[in-house]
Amino acid sequence: MDETLARYRESIDNIDAALVFLLAERFKITQAVGQHKAQAALPPADPAREGKQVARLRRLAVEANLDPDFTEKFLRFIIDEVIRHHERMRGND
Repeated sequence: MDETLARYRESIDNIDAALVFLLAERFKITQAVGQHKAQAALPPADPAREGKQVARLRRLAVEANLDPDFTEKFLRFIIDEVIRHHERMRGND
């Protein structure tokens, strides 16, 4: 195999592993948030917070030369999954 390509792929593999661990850590935290929301009778979703987060991450994406539309889609996928988990905790499945 081409050595340059192998090095690129190794870096991609390392980044993918880091992303998985970061997502796992994020979901551990959002799980705790969901438990708190359920105990405090707070709604599973917070549209105002979500809007602020999307806007903030779109700005960060622009600064990082990453497509902000892609970033928003990625974040929306994560947010939707978190909300689904929070609803399940409340028994709103």
